[in-house]
Amino acid sequence: MKIGIIGGSGLDDPNLIQDYKEIEVDTPFGRPSSKLITGKISGIDVVFLARHDKGHTIPPTYVNNRANIYALKTQGCNYILATTACGSLHEEIKPGEFVILDQFIDFTRRREISFYQKFENGNAKHASMAWPFSRDLRKKLAQACRDLNYKYHWRGTVVTIEGARFSTVAESKMFQLWGADVINMSTAPEAILANEAEIPYAVIAMPTDYDCWRQSTEPVTWEIILKVFNDNAQRVKQILMKVIESFNDDSQRVEIKNSIRTVPNWPKPGVMFRDITTMLKDKEAMEKAMNIFVKRYKDKKIDLVAGIESRGFIIGSILAHQLGVGFVPIRKKGKLPFETEKQEYDLEYGTDVIEIHRDAIHPGQRILVVDDLIATGGTASAAATLIEKLGGQIVEFAFVIDLPDLKGKEKIAKYKVFSLVEFEGE
Repeated sequence: MKIGIIGGSGLDDPNLIQDYKEIEVDTPFGRPSSKLITGKISGIDVVFLARHDKGHTIPPTYVNNRANIYALKTQGCNYILATTACGSLHEEIKPGEFVILDQFIDFTRRREISFYQKFENGNAKHASMAWPFSRDLRKKLAQACRDLNYKYHWRGTVVTIEGARFSTVAESKMFQLWGADVINMSTAPEAILANEAEIPYAVIAMPTDYDCWRQSTEPVTWEIILKVFNDNAQRVKQILMKVIESFNDDSQRVEIKNSIRTVPNWPKPGVMFRDITTMLKDKEAMEKAMNIFVKRYKDKKIDLVAGIESRGFIIGSILAHQLGVGFVPIRKKGKLPFETEKQEYDLEYGTDVIEIHRDAIHPGQRILVVDDLIATGGTASAAATLIEKLGGQIVEFAFVIDLPDLKGKEKIAKYKVFSLVEFEGE
């Protein structure tokens, strides 16, 4: 696993990187924009490249994008994460927020947009560009923004202009009519070449200004861009750190998922039941699962873990012990001996009821809700209602398994939700 990072994120700090090394490379397309910095962050191999060189000496038109992508490819990068400053073309996309790009419009004119100047006979290379940004990387960026409580926009179309000049008002308004959300000078052809090189690629874009379409705002200048980007550099760095760390968890998640047994046609025909009892008896898989949970919640100031009957009791009580906090059970009707608060919820056919002791949670306590699986979300939603009736504040829902096809997270969309693995359409 090796991740290439393009842009001025500040992560290339020698104090952050193990085995820090600067290397000069050459490519068939010339030298890349800067020396490459290699090393490890959180145990993951990384390669950093400054798109405009260290002192921002290379204008956008003259960035050697082919050499940059080729260099990362030959270094063995499996993924590329890029950062970019951009201008917002819409009121609701505010400077200082983040946009996780999903489309681009290439309005450049003078840049090399392919590695190929000719094709071998019968071997034409036409790269698909319908969805140029890796969905998996975009999901990781979005999760990092959620974890850090940073405002972000899940989708965004960027129009890349040649530069180095900024747009006219007429151009800015034209780009709005085209459906662009933000504007920059760097994503094309960088994204094109990454796709041609078959390297999953994604961009975290930070609007620094409103370009020049917004009459009530001063037109963009380089000084404005630099100030806003520098003011928010630490947040960009934190997002990328989170994403890099998530790759460390990925191999563990594969082992966790592989330890979960699927039982077809149980409890009724057509149902693929995900059985965590096989994970529970697998010491290594359980250790990996709990390590991910503990790492996520150890600094969240959790007061209590609430586990939902029945497998949520197992995961929740272990997690509560490792976090050094108490555990509260949420049970089916008639199972708790003291005074209870009840909540009814809908099933596919009929209703059911869950209960919690009235003295289990005190007003203002921060609660982590745990269960083995989220399917349709009815039980989780009812549990949230119970906890809030008692004055508890839900920090997050934590599940081992998410079944996204059943859209359970939609029922608890007002809360943060985290899961270790997904079984989607399987």
